[in-house]
Amino acid sequence: MGMPQRGYWCECWTEDVTDEEPPELRACFDAYSAPQADRWVAVALRTISPALDADASDEAWGWLYEGRIQTRRALLRMQPCTVSVTHADTRITWTIRPVLFLPLAHRQAIELPACAYDFKPQQTY
Repeated sequence: MGMPQRGYWCECWTEDVTDEEPPELRACFDAYSAPQADRWVAVALRTISPALDADASDEAWGWLYEGRIQTRRALLRMQPCTVSVTHADTRITWTIRPVLFLPLAHRQAIELPACAYDFKPQQTY
């Protein structure tokens, strides 16, 4: 079994700022370097920026041009970071946290470990 590996756990959450419902996880990503982690957010922001209202687009491009450097520096110091934009009533938040990725036991074998079959996927309606 391998050694733990340093990296970053990245998540994208959305929430309706006019509602009291909890935020919803939209995507997650495991990055193995600070550049890879902030690039994940940058690609997402560049992709959605044409659909954002003017204020949210300004927030996005402000981070891309100036905030991204601060984010990268914080990640290199192994500090967690958050990037948010608010479009209409929706806040989109990306979080990046330093983590240790632990190797999974028995993943080199063809068969999954017995405990893998104890979990059943949830039905979506």
